Amino acid sequence: MRFAGRTVGWSAGLTAVLCAVVTVSAGIGPVWIPPGAVAKVLLNAVAVPTGVSLSGLALDVSTTRLFAYPVTDLQTQIVMKVRLPRILLGAVVGFSLAAAGTIMQGIFRNPMADPSIIGVSSGAAVGAVGYIVAPVAIPLGLGLRGAAFAGAILAAFGVYLIATRNGETPVATLLLAGVAVQTFLGAVVSFLLLQSGESIRQALFWLMGHLKGASWPEVASSVLLVAVPFVVLLAYARDLNVMLLGEEDAQSLGIEVERTKRVLLALSSVVTAAGVAVAGIIGFVGLIVPHVMRLLVGPDHRILLPTAALAGASFLVATDTLARSGSAEVPVGIVTAALGAPFFLYLLRKREVREL
Repeated sequence: MRFAGRTVGWSAGLTAVLCAVVTVSAGIGPVWIPPGAVAKVLLNAVAVPTGVSLSGLALDVSTTRLFAYPVTDLQTQIVMKVRLPRILLGAVVGFSLAAAGTIMQGIFRNPMADPSIIGVSSGAAVGAVGYIVAPVAIPLGLGLRGAAFAGAILAAFGVYLIATRNGETPVATLLLAGVAVQTFLGAVVSFLLLQSGESIRQALFWLMGHLKGASWPEVASSVLLVAVPFVVLLAYARDLNVMLLGEEDAQSLGIEVERTKRVLLALSSVVTAAGVAVAGIIGFVGLIVPHVMRLLVGPDHRILLPTAALAGASFLVATDTLARSGSAEVPVGIVTAALGAPFFLYLLRKREVREL
């Protein structure tokens, strides 16, 4: 199948770009590490299981490293414990936002749609700022990120319930409900900021979007929350293509439109919430990246969805590298907005932003 070959080709190329961006980014910082040394550190970390034993009630898996390139302990510590968790978390967040933005633009058939259009980001902001102002006990030690994730999901679910009547969810009603809920939740965030007192700096820092303080457990949990829904979204890419013809035409062609919309909205909300919960509100990734990739690969979501997600991962890793490369670190949300807004205006001037 032709689209399969194009998907594999584009995805392989963008994966190579992502690997290169990650390698270069891991070397940039107060201590410069050449890309070759970074690559050696990463290869040294590759290991395969060689045996399994049961020690008491614990399962012990022994591994063997495949490579043993000469690198210093300092380089290994900097790359593996300091920089790589942040870089990989940025890749996962960028991946999730670009994928969700692609789905939202397809559902709404509107190039202005982005992952926050149904209130996910605003809900996460309420949850996060509310937790900062008045922290409560959250199970499993999820804390701030758990509150943000819960707020995001509840906001998306609320918008869907408001827009649904008699089992149908008109796209126009969903859009208007999303705008109204976003406005209301924005007012709630403003009120919470007024009550935040000395914690206002932490709240504002979260709202600006950042990847500082990333850890390996956060990377692992984010990958799980993004990967599983993304695989299902890929399975619905063909149905989304048909829905671009219009809901009535899609229904006549055998697509269960309302069921498909529910699945796509629910999964894209989870993917967005997973990214926003760990990184705060990062704008323009889910808006700009799908546009650029649509111009390059076309509107077929079977190709567009995976390529946009991979491009989003590279874009956020690169912008976060820029954000932390100055004398004083800048929240990555500021950098993405500073780069994304002018580029979007350029697309408008070039008339490259069209109805889907």
